[in-house]
Amino acid sequence: MSDAVLVERDAGVVTLTFNRPNVRNAMTVELTEAFTEAVEKLRGDRDVRAVVVTGAGKAFCAGGDLSWIQPGPGADVPTIRAKMRSFYPRFLAIRSLDVPTIAAVNGAAVGAGLCVAMACDLRIAAEDAKLSTMFLRLGMHPGMAATYLLTRLVGTARAAELFFTAKTIDGREAERIGLVNRAVPADALASEAQALAREIALNAPIPMGMTKRAIYLAERADLETMLEYEGLAQPITMATADLLEGLEAVKEKRPPRFEGR
Repeated sequence: MSDAVLVERDAGVVTLTFNRPNVRNAMTVELTEAFTEAVEKLRGDRDVRAVVVTGAGKAFCAGGDLSWIQPGPGADVPTIRAKMRSFYPRFLAIRSLDVPTIAAVNGAAVGAGLCVAMACDLRIAAEDAKLSTMFLRLGMHPGMAATYLLTRLVGTARAAELFFTAKTIDGREAERIGLVNRAVPADALASEAQALAREIALNAPIPMGMTKRAIYLAERADLETMLEYEGLAQPITMATADLLEGLEAVKEKRPPRFEGR
């Protein structure tokens, strides 16, 4: 595993740290490969209950490295399109994990870097973190599902303002408009993110993963579709050993010990 992404485990919580602070954790080829490898190793790991993504140093992720974005002489649209369409899924793969994910935005989250944070299920930001969609200011259309993710989180009008002005907002403003779940003092960010991850990790993993899928399905489904999904998903979880453990824990007035089966 490259040291471009650090992987730390604490019981069921895994923390992935972008570790290129000298370039503000910009998306270099090395960082891209390391993040892809780290995420794929977590997929299907039954010991993982929650994942935290953060950045080393003063930035979360400054987006695509400018030297990588530069098309170079003679580059044509089909070639650039193929390059970018193969690039996006590498970081957005964090969204497809079956366990809840938390972005701990410790500093600058810019462009595609902000998209990684938005692709996580939850976001906690330092109050002084700087979040920005700088695509138009660079002369390029947004990518990395930015138009989908940002509009989903903050609504059309606020997304339009952030895209059209390319302005930078801090963690407090991001919380106010719903871009992050909450903003906390910078020195409390790591502990707050870990506490939230540990709280999530206490839940039964099978229904937790299915609930995550249901939440995103509900964005594009109607009531009848969700009733149909829940009518299948709930009985599946009711046939697990974890349900019996949960019921016994309630009767015995103790914390449940879920095993994911």
